[in-house]
This record gives sequence, C-alpha cells and structure tokens, in this order.
Amino acid sequence: MKILISDRMHESIIPLIESEGFKVDYRPEIKRPEILDIIRGYIGLVIRSKTPIDKELLEKAEKLRFVGRAGAGIDQIDMEEAFNRRIHILNAPEGNRDAVAEHTVGMILSLLNKMPSGDREVRSGIWQREANRGRELNNKTVSIIGFGYMGEAVSRRLRPFGCDILAYDKYKKGLSTAVREVDLEKVFENTDILSLHVPLTAETKFAYNYEFFRNFKKEIMLINTARGEILPLEDLVKLMDEGKIWAAGLDVLQNEKIDQLNEGEKALMENLWAHPNTIFTPHVAGWSNESYRKINETLVNKIKLLNLV
Repeated sequence: MKILISDRMHESIIPLIESEGFKVDYRPEIKRPEILDIIRGYIGLVIRSKTPIDKELLEKAEKLRFVGRAGAGIDQIDMEEAFNRRIHILNAPEGNRDAVAEHTVGMILSLLNKMPSGDREVRSGIWQREANRGRELNNKTVSIIGFGYMGEAVSRRLRPFGCDILAYDKYKKGLSTAVREVDLEKVFENTDILSLHVPLTAETKFAYNYEFFRNFKKEIMLINTARGEILPLEDLVKLMDEGKIWAAGLDVLQNEKIDQLNEGEKALMENLWAHPNTIFTPHVAGWSNESYRKINETLVNKIKLLNLV
C-alpha cells in the first residue's frame, strides 16, 4: 500500500498519510522519467504541478487507485483517461480557499488605494498626495465569475466592506444568498471590479480575451488569481492601454517561467510593469503558511474516505 509523493510538500503530509496505514515514498526531487519507471508499484500518487498526469503515465500505473492534487487545479490531469481506468482524482480547494480569498481582497484594496505606485514613488523620494488619492471599496460593484470554493470565500471576505457582490457561474445555480446571482449581461452592465475564479479547461482557455472585456460598460479593475492561460496577455495590454481595464492584479501569468520569456512576451510584461495601476505576485494566492498545512489535511481526509486500507 505505497503512495508516491513526487513534489515538495509540507512535512505534515508524511505522518498524516502513514497514520492511515500507508507507506509513503517521499521523493520531491524525482524526475518524470523515473516516475514512469516506478509508478507501477504504487496505489497512490500525490502531486502539485510538476508532472503532467497524462495517458503515458497512467498506462504504466497498473496499481494506481488515486491521484491526489495538493491544491485546487486539476488541469494537468487527463481526467478522461483516469476515469476510464477507475482512478480517483482528488484535489483540495478547501485547503487554500481562505488564502486565495484574503489575497484577492488584498489586491483589490492595494489597487484602489494606489499602494503599488505610492510605494514606488516614496522610495524614489517623491511625495505626491493628490496623485495618489484612492477609491473606497464601499458601494462598489464587485463581480465574481466562478462561484466554487474560491469565489464563495472571496464573497464572504467582501461582505463587511459594504459593496454590491454579483456572482456568475455557468454551471451552478442557487448560489449564496449573500450575493446577487446574475447572468453575464448584468455583470457587463454593472461591474466596477471583476475577480476571476474559474478552472483552466478547454472552454476557459483564453476565454477572457479582448472581445469579452469590450462588453463591460464601465472601466473596470481586474483580479486574476485563477489561471494565467484564461487571459491572453496581449489582450490585457491592449485593454489597459485603451483604459477599458484601469487596474489589474495578477497572481498568475500566461507564461510563469518568467526567466524564459521570449522577446514578445518580455515586451508585453514590460508594458504591464510600467503601468502604475498593476500589481503582481508569483502564483502565491493560495500558498500561505496555513494553507500549506490545511491542504495536506484536506487531501488525507479524502484519501481516507476511499477506504483503500
């Protein structure tokens, strides 16, 4: 009853899994070729995002009963192949939803109050109060697209600020009574601040593009803590240059290998870096010290429910 952990995890994961009767093989430095060589001997595989779980790997995983994703996104897993092989796919959005929600609200408040530009100016010896006059979140309309664990947690953090919270989810109805459940037309008509919380799928890849954002009636702030590939960077630059998006908070990028950008990607990023109303973080919205541990606990509880031991 062996489980392979192929990514670096919070150290609590090993005793948590062992307490359920499994043997843990913790190998965070393992490379894909070696995983392919040894995966046939494991009933479980716990990953983050280093190794794509594709047909090639699953074909070699003769005993595999589950793949556990220590996080929310499962876009690197071939779900159809796993389903055909009766392999359970587990993830742990409950473990980092609070971290994502707090990070999202932090980005909103930072941009409304011009903290990134104000900080840069003061560090450069510039003291401009009027140019850094902020805006209040109170009475703003914040729209959340994607109302799963993350979107719902964001809505709960926003309630005390006195803003109007709209929620749209293509695949869910009967959302929280603390939000106004609306269609996309209402989102386009009323939004001041948009926060994206959708998974990366074939449907959502590059879906939030230039044509999508041209539907908004107001100039908006955009927050993306979901996946970078849902938002074409070239389109975002154009929208910000035109003023349709006046501020953007990005925790994720279309290409997160920032030291390996090509010349075109570098030019786009330099444009965004130069914009006074942008803020960037390195895909850490759900990566708090607390969530690192809570993700493990959530994942092990789901493994336990499989009753494999």
